[in-house]
Amino acid sequence: MLKTLLLPGLAALLLSLPVQAQTDDQAVAAERLNGLLSSANTITAAFSQMTLSSNGANMQEATGQMELKRPGMFYWHTDAPLEQVVVTDGEKMWLYDPDLMQVIVQDMDMRLTHTPALLLSGDVSTLQESFNITLNEGGDVVDFVLTPKVNDTLFDTLRVSFWGGVINDMQISDAVGQRTNILFSNVQINEPIDDQRFVFVAPEGVDVISD
Repeated sequence: MLKTLLLPGLAALLLSLPVQAQTDDQAVAAERLNGLLSSANTITAAFSQMTLSSNGANMQEATGQMELKRPGMFYWHTDAPLEQVVVTDGEKMWLYDPDLMQVIVQDMDMRLTHTPALLLSGDVSTLQESFNITLNEGGDVVDFVLTPKVNDTLFDTLRVSFWGGVINDMQISDAVGQRTNILFSNVQINEPIDDQRFVFVAPEGVDVISD
């Protein structure tokens, strides 16, 4: 009789162990990623960006510079011939296209699942609420793969890689298999950046469109 009573309870315990282990792993990964991201109050870096189609064909390449500051401020300048400037002060976002001589102004979407740059510049204390997170580590390299918990997102997966505790690259994959790889170089963290860097003033003659 005792065996009959114990076996169902033991089975239930064993079945729950993988779920509990997965939950613990998620918490460890989220805490580790939060710590790495939060240690950088500001970041300045150059970047090179490559977008690949679902079959691996090179669709677009670009280079540029970025500056980030917590909470929620970033400056992203893509060089010519695909020149574009994205600036946000944490409340408003400006998207400037010099070729079109126009800037689009819109409210900042503070959801991490809609604005990947907020992983570097925003509040990351609620990462585990928005993503399932896996952690892979080898030597000085630490990789995190983030999968949104909701369907209403701009990407399917986001991989963030650190080398020696400093952001090294990101890869964003969408629902149709398109991948954008961003490699950072000359990364400087916690250097002073004036808040005015994250306020865009439209050049004379540029059309300003409020979205």
